[in-house]
Amino acid sequence: MTHKINISSLPEFDASHYLDSEVAIAEYLTAIIDDGDSALLAAALGDIARARGMSEIARSAGLTREALYKALRPNATAVWSESSSS
Repeated sequence: MTHKINISSLPEFDASHYLDSEVAIAEYLTAIIDDGDSALLAAALGDIARARGMSEIARSAGLTREALYKALRPNATAVWSESSSS
């Protein structure tokens, strides 16, 4: 007898729980970069930031935690700006 699984009842997968070493992070990031999907890359960077501690990463980058979450969401678009030096 085959038992059907209701997909909506499965827990959400969070890769950050498995990114527990520099090697795991490097392998994960390499696989994502090889895929060539910028939205997936943004999501993966979010996974890595959560694995390392979002608040610490945000503080190091000079951002608020909320701004970092927003920047790393899957459909975020990158905006680059140059700061002028006086």
